[in-house]
Amino acid sequence: MSSALPDIVRNFERVPAHIVAQAAEFQPAILADVAGRRGALDGRIKALRPRMKLAGTAITVEVRPGDNLMIHAAIAMAKPGDVLVIDGKGDQTSALMGTIMMTACRQVGIAGVVIDGACRDSNEIDEMDFPVFCVGTNPNGPTKNIGGRIGHPVSIGGVTVHAGDFVVGDGDGVVVVERGKIESLLPLAAKKVEDEAARIASIKGGNTAARWLDAALRTAGVLKEGETL
Repeated sequence: MSSALPDIVRNFERVPAHIVAQAAEFQPAILADVAGRRGALDGRIKALRPRMKLAGTAITVEVRPGDNLMIHAAIAMAKPGDVLVIDGKGDQTSALMGTIMMTACRQVGIAGVVIDGACRDSNEIDEMDFPVFCVGTNPNGPTKNIGGRIGHPVSIGGVTVHAGDFVVGDGDGVVVVERGKIESLLPLAAKKVEDEAARIASIKGGNTAARWLDAALRTAGVLKEGETL
């Protein structure tokens, strides 16, 4: 008997809502740093408008370029707080989503959309203030004819995303953290925010030299042992 997963995985474990709420307090940059400087999607996937932010649990979608049939299915399946993470193969020859679908997303409580592909109706989405991260826009519409997968791992922007992972985005871009890892990163993120605030205060007080710089330059062979800037 085959043990292969069906094309649509309907049930998967999500990050608990209270953990999502806590993690959403941190910038993607902070979470990427404490996660080992990993999990950030390629910068070509960016906010449709720089002010847009999102945080939630990934529901993953894989489509054929230019076809959005499975995105409609994912919207029908999604739970409040989910983020659609769509592997559109980086295609920009047609939009995968526009105002109608984004309105449906908002209506069912989806927290935002991340597309490795294009969208359209950008001005209307701007007016809606619904968070969308994509590789660009194109007025051409999609087809709705070809199957795909929902709930399977996808590769998007150089990062493997599993259904249930934590997703966060702002004007810098999008970061994905594994579902089982995000809670353990919260104390580290809080400490990093505290340390960075202290460093900024120190710089504003006139101490602009980084304490680690001389040692790093010696390690890199730029300074000799005992030499300082």
